[in-house]
Amino acid sequence: MRVLRLLGILLLASSGWSVTQQARLAHTTNDAPAPAKRTQKPDVILITVDTTRADRMGFLGSNRGLTPNLDAVARDGTAFTRAYAHVPLTTASHATILTGTYPQYNHVNDFGVPLAAGLPYLPDILHQHGYRTAAFVGSLILDPVAGTAPGFDRGFDLYDAGFRIKTAKDNRYETVERRAGEVVARALAWLKTRPAGAPPFFLWVHLYDPHDPYDPPEPYKAKFPDPYDGEIAYADAMLGKLFTALKAAGVYQDALIAMMADHGEAFGEHGERTHGIFLYDETIHVPLLIKLPGPAAAGKRRVSVNARVGLVDVTPTVLEVAGIAIPKEIQGQPLVGEMQLGTRHSERAVDDHGVDRPIDRPIYSETDYPHRAFKWSSLRALRSGKYLAIDAPKRELYDQANDPKGLSNIADSSPAVTDTLMAGVEQFRQQTGAELAAAAKLGPEQTEKLRALGYVGGDSGQGHEGRIGGIDPKDRIEIANLMHDGILEVEQGEYQVAIGKLERVLQSEPDSAIAYLQLGTAWTRLKDYEKALPILQKAVELKTDSGLAQYELGLALFETGSWKESAPQFEQVVARSPRWADAHFSLAAVYARIDRVPDALQELDQCLALNPNHYRANLLRGRLLSLLGKAEEGLPNLRKAAAVEPDSREAHLFLADAYAQLGRPGDEKIERARAEKAQAPPVR
Repeated sequence: MRVLRLLGILLLASSGWSVTQQARLAHTTNDAPAPAKRTQKPDVILITVDTTRADRMGFLGSNRGLTPNLDAVARDGTAFTRAYAHVPLTTASHATILTGTYPQYNHVNDFGVPLAAGLPYLPDILHQHGYRTAAFVGSLILDPVAGTAPGFDRGFDLYDAGFRIKTAKDNRYETVERRAGEVVARALAWLKTRPAGAPPFFLWVHLYDPHDPYDPPEPYKAKFPDPYDGEIAYADAMLGKLFTALKAAGVYQDALIAMMADHGEAFGEHGERTHGIFLYDETIHVPLLIKLPGPAAAGKRRVSVNARVGLVDVTPTVLEVAGIAIPKEIQGQPLVGEMQLGTRHSERAVDDHGVDRPIDRPIYSETDYPHRAFKWSSLRALRSGKYLAIDAPKRELYDQANDPKGLSNIADSSPAVTDTLMAGVEQFRQQTGAELAAAAKLGPEQTEKLRALGYVGGDSGQGHEGRIGGIDPKDRIEIANLMHDGILEVEQGEYQVAIGKLERVLQSEPDSAIAYLQLGTAWTRLKDYEKALPILQKAVELKTDSGLAQYELGLALFETGSWKESAPQFEQVVARSPRWADAHFSLAAVYARIDRVPDALQELDQCLALNPNHYRANLLRGRLLSLLGKAEEGLPNLRKAAAVEPDSREAHLFLADAYAQLGRPGDEKIERARAEKAQAPPVR
C-alpha cells in the first residue's frame, strides 16, 4: 500500500506540467494578490552571469563573501533557493530564458542553431509594446553575427557583440570575450543616451567572466585563492557599478531586475570538469534573483522562495509584471504570486503518513552535447518530489532529501520509483516538445569560433538529434575532460601539452574525427605540416562533411607545396561557408599560386566585401594588381594593408614597388624607409 501511495504521489507530481495554460490559470485563481496596476510599464534589467554556481551566492547562503552587491539587491527582492536550468550550455539555456520554452520545444539545443522566427521572444515582445531594447553580451558564444547565436538579435534596437576568432598571439579580452567591466561600461554609456520622458527600456547584460579559463583581474586574483571565486567576485563588483548608476539615475526602485546564471560549473564532483555533459546540481542548480518594481519592493526584507522553479519561468514573469499578455506558446509560469507571498501555491497530495503536503512542480533538464560532441548517449533528467531521475543507458535515481549531493544511485534498489520517473521524463518531453521546423549545420567558421571558447566544435547536422542509448557519458567522462583541456590549450598556444592529451583521447576514441582535427590543428600551429597531413586526412576521411577539417587540411597541403591538391579542399569550404572571409582568402592564395589570377581576384573581392580590413587580402590584391601592371588600381589595397598592420615590412615594400611603377619616387623613398624601420617579418 505504501508503494502504491508513493507511486500515486509521483504520478501526480509528474502530471503538473501537462497543460501549461491550466497551471497558469490555477496560479491566477489562488489567493495571491495580483500585481499592482501600473500607469507606466517598468524598465526591465535582465542580468545573466555565465557558468555561476548557486552555492557561491551570499543571498543563497554562501559565506565566501563574493556577492555583496547582488546580496543587497536580494534584500529588496526575492531569492529562489531551488531554481534550475534546463540545459547546461550557454546558447541553449539563454534561448530557454528568453523564450520561456523548453529546449525540446525551441530546438536551440546546440551552438549555432537558429532561433526560429515563430518562437515567442522576450526582447521582441517588449519591443512591440514600446520598449527600447539593448543587449550587451560578454562573449562570442552569444554573437548573432558570428553565427553562434543566430536570431538572438531579434527585437533589439542595439545588440552589442562584434567578437572575432582568437589566435595564439591575440588577447582573449579583445577577441572572444569582454571582461565584465567593459560590458557594464558599454551598457552604462547606452543608458546615458536615454532622453527625458523616453519610453521604458529592456536592458540585457550578460557577463561571461566565471566561464573557464578562470583569470580574474587584480585585485581579485590576489584576494581569492580560487580563481573561479575571483571571477564571480569581480563580476559582482562590476554589477555594483551598474546598480549604483541605476540608483543615481532614479531607475532602480521602479525597475524590474532579474539576475540568474544560465548554468553552473562542475569541479569533478561526478567526474566532470566544467559543464555540458552531466545534469547534476553542480551545473543545473542556478542562482535566480528577482526584484519587483515600485515602492513595495524598496527596503523590503529579503524573501526566499523554496519551491522548485525553472529558468523557463523568467519570461512569463517579466511579461506579467509589465502587464503584457503571455503568449500561449510560452511554457513557463509567472512567479509573481510566489514573490509576493514568499511561498508557492502548489498541488498537494497525501503522503504515507496521511499528511497533506505540497508537491513541487517537476523540473526537466536535458543535454544532447555528449551525443553531438562524441556520439555518446544524450541525457535527460527530471527533478520531481524528493527525487532526481536521470535517463541514461545506466539509469540514475537520487533521493535528494537524504542525498543532496547525488552520491548514491538507488535506481537498482528502487525499481518501481525509477520506472515511474523514467516514464515521467519521456512523458514530459513528449508533452512539451514540438516538431523541428528547421535544422542547421555549423559551418567551419562557426566551429572555429566555438573552439576558441573551449567547446568541441563538431559541425554535424544540428537540431534536436539526441537520443538515449549507446555509450553512457559516465563511462567516458575523463575523455570529455581531456578533449576540453586539449581544445583550450590549442587556443592558448600550448600546443605540445595539447598534443599529449589529444593523443590520449584517440587511444580511447580511435574514430573521433574531432580529436584528429584538434590534433592536426596543433601540429599545423607548430608548423610541422608533415605530421599534420596524415592526421587531418584521417579527420576528413572519418567525417567527409567537416568543413573545418577540410580547411585545416587545405592549409597543411598549401604549406607543403601541394597547391593543386589544396584547392579542392578550400573550394568545398567556401561553398559550405560563403560568409567566411578567411576561407575566401585562402582559396585566393591557392589560385594565385596555380596561375588562376582572375579567380584569385574574384575570391579576394568576396573576402574584402565581408571584411574590408582583412590585412592579407588587401596585401595580396594590391600586389597582384601591381604585378599585372595595374598599380594605380591596387594602391588603395596596399595603403589599407599598411594602415591595418603599420609594422608590416612587406606592406611598405609592396607600396614602394607600386609607387616606383607609377613614377612617384618621393613616395617610394618614404615607404622603403618605413619598411626598414618595420619590425614585423614579411607574410608569405
